[in-house]
Parts: sequence; C-alpha cells; structure tokens
Amino acid sequence: MTRRLLVVQHEPDAPAAWLGQWWAQAGVELDVVRGDLGDPVPSRLADGGHDGLVVLGGAMAATADAENPWLGPTKALLREATEAGEPVLAVCLGHQLAALALGGRTGPNPSGRTVGVVPVGLTPEGRTDPLLAGLDGAPAVHFNDDVVLEPPPGATVLARLPDGRPQALRLGQRAWSVQCHPETSPEVFTDWLRSESPGGLDDDAAALVGQVEHAREALRAAWWPFADRFAAQLA
Repeated sequence: MTRRLLVVQHEPDAPAAWLGQWWAQAGVELDVVRGDLGDPVPSRLADGGHDGLVVLGGAMAATADAENPWLGPTKALLREATEAGEPVLAVCLGHQLAALALGGRTGPNPSGRTVGVVPVGLTPEGRTDPLLAGLDGAPAVHFNDDVVLEPPPGATVLARLPDGRPQALRLGQRAWSVQCHPETSPEVFTDWLRSESPGGLDDDAAALVGQVEHAREALRAAWWPFADRFAAQLA
C-alpha cells in the first residue's frame, strides 16, 4: 500500500530536498501544496487520503497571516492533525507555526540569527524519543531569525539550542517539530545565502557555505535515518 504525505511548501527555494528524496526512496508519495502559488490547504488530511503532514520552512514570520493568507489554514491543519494523532513533522517556520497553532508563542530570537551548522542538543526526553534518539551532537543546518519563545501547553522539549531555545519539540502522540533543517543540502543552503546577497557572497557567507559543505556526509548520515523513522510512522 502506498503511503502518502501532504507537504506544505511556502517558497520556491525551500523544497523538501533531501527529505523528499529519502522518502521517495522509502516508497512514500509526496503531494506538495504551494500556498504561495494559491494552492488551497485542506482542513483535514483524510480529505485527500494522506497518511501524514509535513510543513516546511520559509522566510516569513509565523504570525504574518495577512501577507501570507495560507498560513492560517496551515496552522489549523497542523492543530487538527496533531490532535487527531496523525504523523506530523514541522520544520523551521513549520515548527513555529505548529507552536502557535497549539497555544505557544514565537518571535525573533533575543539571541539573534542562527545560521550554519549547529549540533543537536538533546534533552533526556529527546534521548529516548523514537524520532530523535541517537542524534545528540549530530550536525544540523540552521537558518532562522525567529524561534519558539514558549512551547505550547503539553509539548515536550526534545532538544535545545545553545541559548536554551527549543530546537525540537514533541507536540503530540505522533507530532514533532524541529527548528533546524534536516531537508537542506549544501546547494539549497547556498541558494538561501545568495538570495540575500545578489551581488555575491561575502567572506562570512562563503565560510558558512564551506561549513555546510564540509558537513555534507555527516548531515546525510544523521538525517537519513531520521527520515526513515518518520516514514515508519505512516504505516
């Protein structure tokens, strides 16, 4: 039986990338909804026969519903799927949308932007989590200004950033969110930096690209099994 994921993508340069490749290799079919192109976000996964939900990252704030009208329906779907016990994975902006949808608080990180490779800092709960166990200290790509400032009621913090902000949350029986980008290859990361510097990368940006490129194989080794474990939740 084919397993199907509904994927909400917010921007053309923020695709499922590595995660999409790994899930395709595991026999999972991805149906991508592009809210930025006017695709409607469904109110329930069952309406399209989907077995799970993935919400990707984007540059907009999680509270910017007026400028990005699909964000409200995305938050509603995240809440519905989480409360129904369906498999959910929310990444970066998705992590923030899910926290808001369930009663948390998000906003600019008082510690400033997080960009580049940051190790996963698992909590004791994270070390036994079915999705994140074994990832303590693994490299993770970050590219974010906003964070979850207060997790929603009932959420479990599975990992923390060096400044103590949540790096990963367990939101429900089969719902997770991560501030990092397990999907992001060095090529996608480079595109993000270039979009901010159309005149060319400065030395600091070039160093960040080199950092992510150097971590390429370690990133794949850490996050491919993570992708497989999430796919197993769709059974």
